[in-house]
Amino acid sequence: MNQDYITPNSWSIIEEGFDKEKVKSSESLFSIGNGAMGQRANYEETYSGPTFQGSYIGGVYYPDKTRVGWWKNGYPEYFAKVLNAPNWIGINVTINNEVLDLNTCKSISNYKRELNMKEGWYQRSFVAILANDTKVEVIATRFLSLDLNEVGAIKYQIKPLDTDAVIVFEPYLDSAITNEDSNWDDKFWNTTAITSEETQAFIEAHTMKTNFATCTFMQSQLALNGEFVSQKPKESSSEFLIKHTYIQKVKKNDVVTLYKFGGYTVDRNHKASQLIAAAKGVLKKATDLGFDALLEKQKLAWAKIWEMSDITIEGDTKAQQGIRFNIFQLNQTYSGTDSRLNIGPKGFTGEKYGGSTYWDTEAYCIPFYMATKDQKVARNLLEYRYHHLEKAIENAKKLGFSNGAALYPMVTMNGEECHNEWEITFEEIHRNGAIAFAIFNYYRFTGDYTYIPEMGLEVLIGIARFWHQRATFSTQKDKYVILGVTGPNEYENNVNNNWYTNYLAKWCINYAVEQLKKVKDGYPEDYHRIIGVTKLTDNETEKWKKVADNMYFPYSATHDIFLQQDGFLDKELITVADLPKSQRPINQKWSWDRILRSPYIKQADTLQGFYLFEDHFSIEALEKHFDFYEPFTVHESSLSPCVHSIQAAKLNRMEQAYTFYLRTSRLDLDDYNKEVEEGLHITSMAGTWMSIVEGFGGMRVVEDKLSFMPRIPKQWKAYSFKINFRKRILKVTVSQQETKFQLEGTEDTSIRVNGKRIVISPEKEVVVAN
Repeated sequence: MNQDYITPNSWSIIEEGFDKEKVKSSESLFSIGNGAMGQRANYEETYSGPTFQGSYIGGVYYPDKTRVGWWKNGYPEYFAKVLNAPNWIGINVTINNEVLDLNTCKSISNYKRELNMKEGWYQRSFVAILANDTKVEVIATRFLSLDLNEVGAIKYQIKPLDTDAVIVFEPYLDSAITNEDSNWDDKFWNTTAITSEETQAFIEAHTMKTNFATCTFMQSQLALNGEFVSQKPKESSSEFLIKHTYIQKVKKNDVVTLYKFGGYTVDRNHKASQLIAAAKGVLKKATDLGFDALLEKQKLAWAKIWEMSDITIEGDTKAQQGIRFNIFQLNQTYSGTDSRLNIGPKGFTGEKYGGSTYWDTEAYCIPFYMATKDQKVARNLLEYRYHHLEKAIENAKKLGFSNGAALYPMVTMNGEECHNEWEITFEEIHRNGAIAFAIFNYYRFTGDYTYIPEMGLEVLIGIARFWHQRATFSTQKDKYVILGVTGPNEYENNVNNNWYTNYLAKWCINYAVEQLKKVKDGYPEDYHRIIGVTKLTDNETEKWKKVADNMYFPYSATHDIFLQQDGFLDKELITVADLPKSQRPINQKWSWDRILRSPYIKQADTLQGFYLFEDHFSIEALEKHFDFYEPFTVHESSLSPCVHSIQAAKLNRMEQAYTFYLRTSRLDLDDYNKEVEEGLHITSMAGTWMSIVEGFGGMRVVEDKLSFMPRIPKQWKAYSFKINFRKRILKVTVSQQETKFQLEGTEDTSIRVNGKRIVISPEKEVVVAN
């Protein structure tokens, strides 16, 4: 049974009623971020029940030493941890000498959380009777500013309902922070200075090993019934903590409010010696504006984001809430303004997986950012990989590869591999192919070829060299094979000839050779520079081609399908439909040995290849492979349902496509995989966007033009989305009867709809019957 406590709402995530069992899940679901930092929805006040404290700063990490029982050559020395940062949101609250703690209150009523996605703020409200019988109403509102992305703001209001009260607020900063996810329980932070001035306080701390210098800061102000109270707080501090104490007598039904501004300045953006000065600067900007004016700026900033990235769905509130939640979290995680950052699978919502960059970025996220932002944002993501090319070459060298062969890491913070499960670190090499595909996909969508001669060709050469060396010639098969790999389906480890991996290898080599010729002919200066750097020869590319032209692909004549890997048909082929529900999810119920011997697929594997390279295969071939593999797929990877939704829509199986869409869009809201308390699945959220735009909308780029084959689930009245294609913004609205196209800008453009060419003029709606 999936969780079902989030109230359906088009623009907000809402929880009503307090349940201690749901606190950690809600801390994930109501997380907030602004691209530079983020935090789980922890309570500001004391909470003595189970909780997962989490605040995170973009790009700040700790190299936690690898923990394995049996060391293997080539293992990374460390597993990069997304670091839990010093806590700035804390506010201890005491009412008539009783600590406000929802875990110990006599009763809690009118409890509500709301994450307003339209305007970018989070609010929690409740009425509580404390252990001393004092009854209070509390409303706590907070947001992380998009305009001033180093600062967040809290408005914490208390109203005594049945008596006068003495209320004590203790806003504090705390650097005695530990990670939920830690290998050796190392100390991650070294606190170097704690200072306080009037209503401001600062904790300077740096990370151990990586030496990221940070300043966590706060400034508070008290108000009574809307009027600011001039009160100098009492200050107290210890080795890791500083707090300010405000004491206020409040009459029954009066409202006392603590405003708190806080956040982080980091030496990634400022001189280490200037972090307090930078913090004071941003605090001045925030406090000069005040909470309400800063919140108005927040609303305007989110309105601008939604103007381009919103997807509307009419007639299905849960589906609408799901897609907006996904789009909201993607925009909270990555804004595209800092090319040093990337998109971690948990974003700013948890610590699982570590690292900030997986192949998810290239395979799933780049299409979303290309179509909903300026193309520079997607280019930044590609440049991120180019800047890590030398590290990718080092990673390959550690595993025995040579001559500039590049293996991009499975997980990374700075280009070095920091994932330490051997069957993934050494074997899930398909990630290299996703990076090459993203280069192809970026050019196909944006028409911007400049990235390839400037940076991308060197990446493609390193990747082609890797595939050439990783393939083995089989005298028995008279073909090149790729042995000992793990595909996207991680429920098969150390297999031979994973079809998806082999297909990517062949394609990557061919694409690299094709781009070499194109750059040689069109960009001779870049070509000679690249040949000079890489020492590439015609003889070497001939050897690459030999591997690509003679690649082996496992195939079953009986089923007329490509096999996921050589031994797939040796398994006992019992479909998921015949697997008892009590056995699901199998990754929590079965031993790893049993999973590896089973036919069950964690995520699309062969079908992932059919998704990336769909124009290489007929619709009949897709249907045959979909019908064979989908019944064995348990979708226990967040990246799986979206691909199946897109392909089911392509096959015009709309009921199936809709079911997969709901699963991908509400994966976290409904906690399908029973793990949402660990954090959200950020990167798969881009796949949710694709399932509507590419799945139901049928959007593709065909011969340099946008192409659509619109379809609509019967559960919806209509849906709409916008695409920024080569600096022209096209709005598409699909109803049960027709599809409307509206173009912004000044120039006409032509598109294809169901294979027919249509010219669209700006501000003139074109209507096509479905």
